[in-house]
Amino acid sequence: MATIRDLKIGQAAEVFTVGGEGALRQHFLDMGVIPGVTVQLIKYAPMGDPIELKVQSYELTIRLADAEKITVRNIHDPEDIGRSLVGISSMPDRRDPFESEFIDHPGLGEGGRFHDKKTEHPLPDDTVLTFALAGNQNSGKTTLFNQLTGANQHVGNFPGVTVDRKDGVIRNHKNTLVTDLPGIYSMSPYTSEEVVSRQFILDEKPKGIINIVDATNIERNLYLTLQLLELNVPMVVALNMMDEVQSNGGSVNVNKMEKLLGVPVVPISAAKNEGIDELVDHAIHVAKYQEKPGRQDFCSPTDNGGAVHRSIHAIMHLIQDHSEESGIPVRFAATKLIEGDKSVEEALKLDQNEQETLEHIVKQMEKESGLDRAAAIAGMRFEFIEKVTASAVIKPKRSREETRSNKIDRILTGKYTAIPMFILIMAVIFYLTFNVIGGNLQTLLGTGISALSDTAESAMKAAGVNQFLISLVIKGVFTGVGSVLSFLPIIVTLFFFLSLLEDSGYMARIAFVMDKILRRLGLSGRSIVPMLLGFGCSVPAIMSSRTLPSERDRKLTVIMIPFMSCSAKLPIYSYFISAFFPKQGALVMLLLYFTGIAVGILTAVISKNTRFKGEAVPFVMELPTYRMPRAKNVGQLLWEKTKDFIQRAFTIIFIASMVIWFLETFSPSFAMVSDSSKSILAVVSGFIAPVFAPLGFGDWRMATALISGFLAKENVVSTIGILFGSVSALQKVLTPATAASFLVFCLLYTPCIAAIASVRRELGRKWAFWIVIFQCTVAWVCAFIVHLVTLAFV
Repeated sequence: MATIRDLKIGQAAEVFTVGGEGALRQHFLDMGVIPGVTVQLIKYAPMGDPIELKVQSYELTIRLADAEKITVRNIHDPEDIGRSLVGISSMPDRRDPFESEFIDHPGLGEGGRFHDKKTEHPLPDDTVLTFALAGNQNSGKTTLFNQLTGANQHVGNFPGVTVDRKDGVIRNHKNTLVTDLPGIYSMSPYTSEEVVSRQFILDEKPKGIINIVDATNIERNLYLTLQLLELNVPMVVALNMMDEVQSNGGSVNVNKMEKLLGVPVVPISAAKNEGIDELVDHAIHVAKYQEKPGRQDFCSPTDNGGAVHRSIHAIMHLIQDHSEESGIPVRFAATKLIEGDKSVEEALKLDQNEQETLEHIVKQMEKESGLDRAAAIAGMRFEFIEKVTASAVIKPKRSREETRSNKIDRILTGKYTAIPMFILIMAVIFYLTFNVIGGNLQTLLGTGISALSDTAESAMKAAGVNQFLISLVIKGVFTGVGSVLSFLPIIVTLFFFLSLLEDSGYMARIAFVMDKILRRLGLSGRSIVPMLLGFGCSVPAIMSSRTLPSERDRKLTVIMIPFMSCSAKLPIYSYFISAFFPKQGALVMLLLYFTGIAVGILTAVISKNTRFKGEAVPFVMELPTYRMPRAKNVGQLLWEKTKDFIQRAFTIIFIASMVIWFLETFSPSFAMVSDSSKSILAVVSGFIAPVFAPLGFGDWRMATALISGFLAKENVVSTIGILFGSVSALQKVLTPATAASFLVFCLLYTPCIAAIASVRRELGRKWAFWIVIFQCTVAWVCAFIVHLVTLAFV
């Protein structure tokens, strides 16, 4: 029997069996790779693995090893596939499977005719209406959340942007609370952030669910919708991106769809803020009056010979009492038991006789249907979805977005062009950041701060201000905080370009291109996204590791992230490059970045063969279409990063600068000293400084700078500015060789306290402590090697 791996580019075939086991196989089924569905091989990654498939009108990437587990039949050559890839819902002459009369359907933002009855006992007026905002990854949840609440959460065009739950009050509705949940493809979670969504919906029991559905990929999105309906919680379906569907000639009969699903369906465009008010009205109504879904039964007595239908209803009768005791809806519990969901089975606490009866029912269903338990349930759901789309959806023609994406991908993911283009794009970004845009703006801002500092000092001296206060303002504020603020343009510029990559959809392509390379390090291609985010800030990068489906991959990725040089280290690099390597600035900056990457790779290789033995998890990821980055999204991200940097400058960095100034100004007897070597700081740091002597910077002031950098890496520059006063004073203590050693240590030693706190939250206290010790050790060894090498050649 042929497998997907045997297909040639452009060929399509019908899936016959889906092999494998466990969560991965379930994930394939949930993503629409089920027996009977048609798949088409689009392309191979530049390295020959993974591959890109077209399934259920969207692009899915999987590895060749996993493609070998999926057998196919009825292979079509590229010129013959034609209508074989077109679902029945797109045929203009289709028959309505539900044989219902045609109902005029409303336009974008108009609700259907769902509310033709009122519940006699609505919830009390002071009840807080809680909503779970749930949907597939990359369906526009965070954009909708921002529109609903007026929040400014960051959005992006790749799966897994939201990795934690976020809460907000719906605008103009004070007794409401909506929670933006991480993207989830089904209620069988595959990754750790998907667990957050499932547990919130099951345990927190919201008063209502707002289910966002990507209307451009409606079949796969409705798979989650059916499972949410089984929970018997008041729900409204938000058909997002309807503007794209309509612009490409498609439409949705909203009244027909909500009649078939049994819940309100509202067409919206979250990005354009269209249909949001109507959605809110429906959501509040169903929650206020606790209107439960009108349909939870999606099986048919005739589908698969009625085997699935009989097994579901038999198990529902078997577990009815257990369902009521556990609080798990009986229909949802029955389908999960058939799928083999262990957590639901444990929660129901079935006795041995009931477990044996359950297994007998399942085995009989498998025998009659010819499908295994998980495939049978997935098939049942997709059969119902196919009927819904055939009855209520006219699919759009090949979208302009898809056509555009295919043209761009010929270059950005082409066999011979992908990696050179990736290197070129990153090189251009760094060049513009450090040399053209960010560099010039940094010089301009630094000159302005310096002029302001000189003016303030002259004014205070002319006014006869006490020397103590002059020292506090000039050294504590202008030198400490001002030296850090001058690097704001570089950081904002770098985040601007990273935002463009993220918002456009290119991040997901990088993961596709780099998977085979990263697999040799024991990682999945999906690890590239957290690692790239690490060049901006380690905190969101560490949090985004939740999108990785295995604990092993998460831990290995988290260990590597701090070696990716975050933007907070840029002030250190720029300061020392201008002081010691002014003519080799670009080369030194490039070497620092590549050194961090190289050490991270070496760490991964060693870890793969020691602490983290085993293979990387399978690479299964949806490839979104390219989208033009929205000015609002990019501007929002830049404002957030600018605000965050300024807040840090005038809080953590300001306080640290004041503390450093005080300790450097006073002796242990609290007398002002003119010689800082007699200060409190010199005494305390003197105990630590000998540790760095073999590295060439055993001066107590350098040790102090490194310690302050633990709070925030920008503190290193502000501390050096306070303690040395000028670049010329620093140049008397360090040589280019010792400066190089110091830069390498700053590059590799422990990340800031915020990043360590993120590690602690994700992996636990022991891992956070271990990473601090590990990175400091690696930094010391590498700095020592650099010091020896530079002494020999410089």
